[in-house]
Amino acid sequence: MKKPIYVTKDALKTFIKNALEEDIQDGDHSTLATIPKDLEQKAKLLVKEDCILAGVELAEIIFKQFDKNLKVERLLKDGDKATVGDIAFYVSGSARSILSTERFVLNCMQRMSGIATLTHDWDSRLLGTKTKLLDTRKTTPNFRICEKWAVAIGGGTNHRYGLYDMIMLKDNHIDYNGSITNAVKMAKAYTEKIKKPLKIEVETRN
Repeated sequence: MKKPIYVTKDALKTFIKNALEEDIQDGDHSTLATIPKDLEQKAKLLVKEDCILAGVELAEIIFKQFDKNLKVERLLKDGDKATVGDIAFYVSGSARSILSTERFVLNCMQRMSGIATLTHDWDSRLLGTKTKLLDTRKTTPNFRICEKWAVAIGGGTNHRYGLYDMIMLKDNHIDYNGSITNAVKMAKAYTEKIKKPLKIEVETRN
């Protein structure tokens, strides 16, 4: 499947860099203490629950960013229906590198596959209609890129990515402003003033 436009190389590089720094900082001392530097090993990603698989491409990018010499052999791809016992991929190379990144990869894939699976379930109920299943900004801080990517993998449609790419007037905006009419007029005037053709939506209360 085609990646959403916000899943860029730079965005992923920053996300991975920050996540690795959060987890490793000055070293994965458990691995450094017990695993020889030149030891090479092979690991597999074993599916333990039926799901719509998500995060396979991200996993390879994580491994490669941490250690360009790691080799990934993909057996399944994002969006595939995976069943218990399937192997999504193999990764081989430095045992230290595999051990230092495995939990990060698993955390991303477990969460993304859960989101993709639930999205696919709900989206399949809309077959035959013109209704689209949209996501929201109610995402985990610093993990939005992965969660919205997972929605797209599961068949859903990404709504706005953040506060910067669309105007959406919610109940709070309208309550603070006085009326829907005033809020929409001001939003239109604002977009003209800043010369940015932002889409304007009004969220319904019921």
